[in-house]
Amino acid sequence: MSISKKSSMDKSKSAQTNQSWGGRFNEPVDDFVARFTASVDFDQRLFRQDIQGSIAHASMLSEVGVLTKTEVQEIISGLESIASEIESGEFAWSTNLEDVHMNIEAALTARIGDVGKKLHTGRSRNDQVATDIRLWLRDEIDTIALLLSALQNGMIELAMTESDTIMPGFTHLQTAQPVTFGHHLLAWNEMLERDFGRLKDCRKRLNYCPLGAAALAGTTYPINRNHTAVTLNFDQPTENSLDSVSDRDFAIEFCAFASILLTHLSRMSEELILWTSAQFQFINLPDRFCTGSSIMPQKKNPDVPELVRGKTGRVNGHLVCLLTLMKSQPLAYNKDNQEDKEPLFDTVDTVRDCLRAFADMIPAIEANKSAMYEAAKRGFSTATDLADYLVGTGIAFRDAHEIVGKAVAYGIAEHKDLSDMSLEELVQFSDQIKDDVFSVLTLEGSVAARDHIGGTAPNQVKAAATRAAGKVACR
Repeated sequence: MSISKKSSMDKSKSAQTNQSWGGRFNEPVDDFVARFTASVDFDQRLFRQDIQGSIAHASMLSEVGVLTKTEVQEIISGLESIASEIESGEFAWSTNLEDVHMNIEAALTARIGDVGKKLHTGRSRNDQVATDIRLWLRDEIDTIALLLSALQNGMIELAMTESDTIMPGFTHLQTAQPVTFGHHLLAWNEMLERDFGRLKDCRKRLNYCPLGAAALAGTTYPINRNHTAVTLNFDQPTENSLDSVSDRDFAIEFCAFASILLTHLSRMSEELILWTSAQFQFINLPDRFCTGSSIMPQKKNPDVPELVRGKTGRVNGHLVCLLTLMKSQPLAYNKDNQEDKEPLFDTVDTVRDCLRAFADMIPAIEANKSAMYEAAKRGFSTATDLADYLVGTGIAFRDAHEIVGKAVAYGIAEHKDLSDMSLEELVQFSDQIKDDVFSVLTLEGSVAARDHIGGTAPNQVKAAATRAAGKVACR
């Protein structure tokens, strides 16, 4: 074969490789490898952030004199038209162009010619994708923050409404002491309040701009990283180019937040599922949050909380996936990081859906007050109140504990709650018991006695709900 023919063949093969990096290669990528390594099927959802980052980058290049004002206007106009085409669903995505970045760049060059090829000056896909993901996740965090606040508002309003609705409080799922339903709801809200704090902390730490880190070492062009950081509403540029392009700890941190949030929602779901059962009948969920059975016509299944409970495992798995993805990577960027997007995207989608479902469902809960009250009367829930009463007469707590234990044993044998026993029955366990004991043996007296911050007394629940609503309103 002549040298001229070989050279021609090499050029032909090179032409079949990716236009952004094909110059070094002598043959095209295998079709399977092209599909295996492509990410455009899932990372195209970053297109808005990719175009947003490219416009900021082009603007900066113009400011420092790398691009002319005419060139930057052509680039921005071209990118905006591509964004419109993607929004309308008319854009043709190509697997051969690997990812969202190269698809948009190739389309830009096809529209405006060689000027489009100048856009990538002073940057790499490494800092480009790191910026895109931060921009995208920041937007999603802001949406999730609104959904979480909406859920908390609905929960707090219901707690205020149910501030004096008495129900049994449990430990080990055994009746422990009476509480109010409002107090229980505010316990859920405290979990969500801490989750909100974790979410905002995550947003704060991710809000640094990697653009300008280039492939790993920065760039020789006279870029202004503060310009792009300000334009994209980041707090400041990242400090180290190696770290900028290679770590995904901000995504891991978000998934950690999501795992804790879903764990909390799962615990709430478990209680909702129990409470809707025939064995509890504490609450009713509207039909729109439930489904029926294909064979048992009487069934009303709490599918929404069951699904939320189930999706917790899915989100926990994504956290483990990202932790494992990063654990053995040397600096700087590695292709492994392409695997960060699908678990992160699905985590965001799942969190949004679960919060939306809960934000709609929680305010619609109907409390079965009589069932809650009757359940609180069972299981000797005021036993601790009787022990505290005896302590007030001068009896040591351990002695009072034993006295009440004997009274409970008697009640079990006689099928009587403490509040149903006569004074004569109670006095046989201690002569310190007087007529006033019945004020502490009632459920109302028990909850009202917990009259301090964090307690279940109805007036404390109302005050706590007011404080909680104020926190959400101040965000």
